[in-house]
Amino acid sequence: MIEEVILNYLRKNAFSCYMSMLEKPSGNFCILEKTGDSPDEGIYTAMLAVQSYGSSDFSAAQLSHFVVQAMLDADTLPEIVSCDLVTEYNFPDTTRKRPRYQAVFSITHY
Repeated sequence: MIEEVILNYLRKNAFSCYMSMLEKPSGNFCILEKTGDSPDEGIYTAMLAVQSYGSSDFSAAQLSHFVVQAMLDADTLPEIVSCDLVTEYNFPDTTRKRPRYQAVFSITHY
């Protein structure tokens, strides 16, 4: 499962990353979500969104920047053919009233 590969990769790169929202979130952390995928003869393309939460707009933006830099190097993993940034933008969490940025990646993998 590509989500598990990327989750472990981000955690190994010192990011607090989860697949769902924490019950009592605090500090800086990321939420990883697969938003779609498509198979083509044994090679798959997945769209993954990484939501970076911070205690301020600056810390959320900074965390997102570091996540993007790490993700652009994810193609060094044996399962990953390529990892491309599709978009990155400010995406405030209005429900929890927390600063958040979102980066969306297209990942080609085996």
